[in-house]
Amino acid sequence: SIIAMKSFSLSVVIASALTVMAATKLGFPVSTTHALTGALIGAGFFASLNGVNISKLWNSFFLPLLVSPFIALATALILYPLFRCLRIQCGVEKETCICIGNETLAIVQPGQTHEQALAMVRVAELPTIRMGALPQCMEQYSGKVFGFRAKMVLDQLHFMSSGIVSFARGLNDTPKIAAFLLLAHTVSTTVGILMVAIAIALGGILHANQVADTVSNKITSMNAGQGFTANLVTGLLVILASQFGLPVSTTHVSCGALFGIGAVTHQAQWKNIFSIILAWVITLPVAAGLGAMSFYILKGIGV
Repeated sequence: SIIAMKSFSLSVVIASALTVMAATKLGFPVSTTHALTGALIGAGFFASLNGVNISKLWNSFFLPLLVSPFIALATALILYPLFRCLRIQCGVEKETCICIGNETLAIVQPGQTHEQALAMVRVAELPTIRMGALPQCMEQYSGKVFGFRAKMVLDQLHFMSSGIVSFARGLNDTPKIAAFLLLAHTVSTTVGILMVAIAIALGGILHANQVADTVSNKITSMNAGQGFTANLVTGLLVILASQFGLPVSTTHVSCGALFGIGAVTHQAQWKNIFSIILAWVITLPVAAGLGAMSFYILKGIGV
């Protein structure tokens, strides 16, 4: 059985890890589950005389991966307007702020040529005043919920929702990765799960900045309430999927929720969204190629 082959299990782990690390370096939020699936196909094609059971992979991996972002998008489309109506009913309003500060301006005399302007340009710092719910003013909420300041309540809920997403990721992703280490008979169950958990934490601390920037700023503009909604949708859907043993992607679900938020607020950055979807499509063949290559190399050196 190919399951008992160390070269197969290790090649899947190596190929999926290289795929995800490359995507992370480029700032693309791709799915670890998607990379594992691609690596399974690539390594399995060469490891098994009967090839790959595509039907089984479709039902076990592809279908949940394909459907989950759409479910997240639809849930966000429904849930965020409900939360917005609830906020209005509670009398919580967005604050209109006034930003006061200095702005650096280049002053050019009229009638000058381009060369003269460059030679004689003067720089001045002038006071500016801007009014409105601008991103530069940090849009916040005013009012009270159950006697507490709305901003304080939302900040606490936002923090809790982030914890729910982290818990959901560990619940769904850690067993998938640890399983391949167990199949390779390299570590025990407890040690394998602990190693994966530590590696996920270290990866997030050391190399999460670019992906975090993409997810936070390049899919859609968000205020705290919208971010809370996206987190809640992501965490609950991934936890629900885990209860049914469905290997969904936390990344796909999270991005799907953000796509929904961007669609309902009309602030979605579709060019960046299409780039992310393209990265998802490319993940599978890249991981498959690396899986086949890793298996070939490991078999060649007698693993």
